[in-house]
Amino acid sequence: VQLQASGGGLVQAGGSLRLSCAAKGIHFGINTFAWYRQPPGKQRDLVARISSGGSTNYSDSVKGRFIISRDNARRIMYLQMNSLKSEDTAVYYCYVHHRSRDYWGRGTLVTVSS
Repeated sequence: VQLQASGGGLVQAGGSLRLSCAAKGIHFGINTFAWYRQPPGKQRDLVARISSGGSTNYSDSVKGRFIISRDNARRIMYLQMNSLKSEDTAVYYCYVHHRSRDYWGRGTLVTVSS
C-alpha cells in the first residue's frame, strides 16, 4: 500500500489550498481514509475522515472550513482547505487502516502566514 500526499505549500491567512492523496496497492473504494496533521512540536491529530460510502466527519477546529472528498475512479482523496489560519500550519498526512495495519503517506507541509 502506498499513499502519496501532495498540494502543500505556503499560503496567506484567509487563503485556500487543496491537498491530494493518491493511493496504490489497495482496493480504494471499500476503505475509509483520513487526513491527519502534525503542527511543529505537537502531536499528530485527526483532521477529517471519509468512509467508503462518503460519510464524513471533521475535527472541531476545521469544521466549516475544510472539505474532505474522494474520487474512487481516480483513487484519490482530497482535502479542500479554506479560510486558512496560522494554526493550520502543520505537516498533513493521509492515512488508511487496511487489513489490521496502519498506512501513512509521507506528508505534505502546509504553512499559513499571518
